[in-house]
Amino acid sequence: MSAESVDVAVVGAGPAGMAGAVALAGLGLQVVLLDEQGSPGGQVYRGITLAPLSRRDMLGADYARGNELAQALAASAVRYEKGAAVWQVTRDHQVSYLYGGRSHTLNANAVLLATGAMERPFPIPGWTLPGVMSAGAAQILLKSSGLAPSEPVVLAGCGPLLYLLGWQYVRAGVPIKALVDTTRPEDYWHARRHLSAALRAWPYLRKGLELMRSLRRAGIAHYRGAEQLAVEGTEAAAALTFSAAGKPVRLATRCVLLHQGVVPNIQFSQSLRARHEWDAGQLCFSPVVDRWGELDVPGIFVAGDGAGIGGAQAAALQGRLAALGIASQLNALSTAQRDHQAAPLRATLARHLRIRPFLDAVYQPKEENRIPADGVMVCRCEEVTAGALRGFVALGCAGPNQAKAFGRCGMGPCQGRLCGLTVTEVIAKARGVSPGDVGYYRIRPPIKPITLGELAAE
Repeated sequence: MSAESVDVAVVGAGPAGMAGAVALAGLGLQVVLLDEQGSPGGQVYRGITLAPLSRRDMLGADYARGNELAQALAASAVRYEKGAAVWQVTRDHQVSYLYGGRSHTLNANAVLLATGAMERPFPIPGWTLPGVMSAGAAQILLKSSGLAPSEPVVLAGCGPLLYLLGWQYVRAGVPIKALVDTTRPEDYWHARRHLSAALRAWPYLRKGLELMRSLRRAGIAHYRGAEQLAVEGTEAAAALTFSAAGKPVRLATRCVLLHQGVVPNIQFSQSLRARHEWDAGQLCFSPVVDRWGELDVPGIFVAGDGAGIGGAQAAALQGRLAALGIASQLNALSTAQRDHQAAPLRATLARHLRIRPFLDAVYQPKEENRIPADGVMVCRCEEVTAGALRGFVALGCAGPNQAKAFGRCGMGPCQGRLCGLTVTEVIAKARGVSPGDVGYYRIRPPIKPITLGELAAE
């Protein structure tokens, strides 16, 4: 099998990947940027180079900011391979990807993983019904093609994205029936210890308050402290039911958009057997990296939300910091030069991350929406319920990998992406141990589906 040799392979063309790749190329390194989408931007800046000005304006200034990164990428010496689905990254820096109907391989001196985040599972009764989707997926449709529901929608869950999508829908003329927030007043009280740092990140606070005010001015019904969420329906969604202020509520709707935050996409770092730890603040697993983003697998770096949720602007800064670390390791930059250039980036990054502890505390997903009742589906691909999982534990199942053997949980097309965290937390709760003790699925390549024909054509 022949393979092309390059200095650095970057996986993912979101803010971290674009910024990191451009910085590396600017230091004279040969860089290949691989991304499975048809244009750069990742999830947060999806379709930024293709969106008409009217859509950019409708989506807001934060979205439009991605155009600067995309233009810098276009003007750089980076070899950008769009439509390239990376299916394997090895510990010796071999990167295999699908492109043009066949598999290709790069031998890189260093690898930068910038795979971003994915939405946290929201397993409530009825969440698998047609008409129910994640708020993030709905936002991708809006960004990439201007598509949006034509009838009133209900936004339910917690987190800044829920309010951002509501604001964007109002600007796009999409009817919103209600915003159902699971955040309780006491959550703000519990987050008070982080308020001092949050106040120093006042632009973020101001932005959030403006989003809330705009939804209030639009006359959208707003329920706070919602509990016992469930989607009614037989063949498709018919209503969202919940309780708020101690009273039952039923909202008839055929479109429910759920969201309770995002978590790092750790499929590649897990497949590398890199060290991961349970993040009690963000309630997820994150890879353990050094201050330059390097894993305990030498020469492989992670930047952006794939190493811990920080947002788009923080991700771009982390991409540039990882680029400095890589360049120094490959002798394209001295240690002194690396540290000098990194200092202002670190100071700016610290300012962007001040708000995170406050947001993580206020919008921490509720246990009832993470660890569902017995009858709720957990693994959608293989139709495994939470009750079945608890039954596996009673029979001796100790973790997600054994759950595969007991009932094929996590063995479907998504390879555990949609159920991984839920499976870990259900098992941990049933065993009476921490999620960190239970662990995550053992991820193996191919990370993306590949046919034998594509593999043989390499």
